[in-house]
Amino acid sequence: MTIYTKTGDKGSTSLFDNKRVSKDDIRVESYGTVDELGSFMGLAKNYVDDKEMYELIESIQNKLFTVATNLATEDSKKVKHHILEKDIDDLEKIIDLYMGRLNNPTGFIVPGSGKKSAYLHVARTVCRRAERRIITLSGHAEVDPLVIKYVNRLSDCLYAMARYSEEKETHVKYM
Repeated sequence: MTIYTKTGDKGSTSLFDNKRVSKDDIRVESYGTVDELGSFMGLAKNYVDDKEMYELIESIQNKLFTVATNLATEDSKKVKHHILEKDIDDLEKIIDLYMGRLNNPTGFIVPGSGKKSAYLHVARTVCRRAERRIITLSGHAEVDPLVIKYVNRLSDCLYAMARYSEEKETHVKYM
């Protein structure tokens, strides 16, 4: 089996519903950034020494396939899996869990106290970029509002995980 089709050699690609668009289309940019986010989360996951956080990251990575599929499909009737309010509630529970474990989390910090937290912070910033790309897409096409809400909440979740990881890795100085 080959993975190359040669159909993209002139700068176009197929969406999930087989419509061809330019590779720099905002829809492609949106789901491509979500793909990048999933990869950075995979990198961060490899430095996590906490089974609970590892499994949460893996679960979120799987949910990002749902986000990307929604973004890669113009016709929402063709989308088989959707982001649900429960998915957002789950992220909020994770945020509350990790923020509740912090010692007086006030002020700013410089990311990078350790590898785990640094990679989680990179994932957080990629998530915020994905959100910006999705917002741009929503100005041109229909985007499920729950997808936007999920990605917004996910950046907060990654922030909470990174802050918690920093406190576990080193003594954090808040500015």
